[in-house]
Amino acid sequence: MADVVARTSRKVFIPLAVGGGIRSIADARRILMSGADKVSVNTAAVRRPELITELSQEFGTQAVVLAIDARRQGPGQWHVYTRGGRDDEGMDAVAWAARGEALGAGEILLTSMDTDGVQDGFDCPLTRAVSRATHIPIIASGGAGTPEHFIRVLTDGCADAALAASIFHYGTYTVNQLKEELDKRGIPVRLTA
Repeated sequence: MADVVARTSRKVFIPLAVGGGIRSIADARRILMSGADKVSVNTAAVRRPELITELSQEFGTQAVVLAIDARRQGPGQWHVYTRGGRDDEGMDAVAWAARGEALGAGEILLTSMDTDGVQDGFDCPLTRAVSRATHIPIIASGGAGTPEHFIRVLTDGCADAALAASIFHYGTYTVNQLKEELDKRGIPVRLTA
């Protein structure tokens, strides 16, 4: 992975966050020294929450992203899932987000397993609940299909940022097309020439 990060960081000029398999300070150091700006932890942090503190003390909170995969359990209730969304940890996702912040996470990458890949819109109630329980940036993930979905999660959902994959991979929108639509609606974006 370090080689992939090094090659990628030489080609892109945006903040690069890397996750997957980071279980220690040594793992994180290898990724950060390869050119990543941030590391993202999920399963390893659930298994050993003090990892969040260790990473933030070593590299600063700005370099630590807590990734949370959440699935709705009932009205206003979501559980944390790990191992790529396969295992229900029985943990309240909103409480885990607040604990992650207290442990030293500088951002939360929040993926709704209910909306991921569906392209029918982000889970605004989940995003709003986590945003209200924390004081760090929330990146909403799962459900992007149209510019309106981004507008909704960035306003009604209280997200600080929103992530998308399918709409770009399948050519539905380019990044610039999406940014232009967001800009027209008054959402702050960095437009490219």
